[in-house]
Amino acid sequence: MARWARSIFRGKVLGILSLFLVFFLAHSLRAQQRESALSDAEVDKLRDTAYYPPDRILAFIDFLDQRTKGIDKLATGKRQPGRDQDIHDLMEQFSSIAEDLEDNLDDYSQHHRDIRKVLPKVLAAAERWGTSIRTPPDNEPYKIARKFALETLADIHESATRMVDEQKAWFPAHPPPKDDGRSKPRPRS
Repeated sequence: MARWARSIFRGKVLGILSLFLVFFLAHSLRAQQRESALSDAEVDKLRDTAYYPPDRILAFIDFLDQRTKGIDKLATGKRQPGRDQDIHDLMEQFSSIAEDLEDNLDDYSQHHRDIRKVLPKVLAAAERWGTSIRTPPDNEPYKIARKFALETLADIHESATRMVDEQKAWFPAHPPPKDDGRSKPRPRS
């Protein structure tokens, strides 16, 4: 009887370890997917703009514009082999980068960073991106990727719209300090 109980116990332990292994591998793959959405040059640009929220937001807009231009080119150009997979990949990259943009918007909102000048650009870009994401005809290979991209885009639009009102109310009551020359110098391109 003891041998039977030990084998059951070992089976449960192996089952639990297997679940942890699967979870760890899935998490690692998701992290790699998010990392691969940006090129090394794009990551460097985000590092360079880390202390300048408006410039960082503009960098995200540029990255997302590049992805949607790629989607438009594939959707409206001559049909090539692997086109559907390329559209799928670009939509996944779009979603990943858009999630990062949304995280930055939320952070800037919580810490009252002045991004009033770039919020209208985010809203205009969101309209443009939505059109591009919807351009390719419905197709099974990128149906789910499109759904996630549109959901993330709706979240960005909602956050930016909310922030416009919040920043219009916050900054007149709490004007940002004048630059006294002691701030970190801007990197040169």
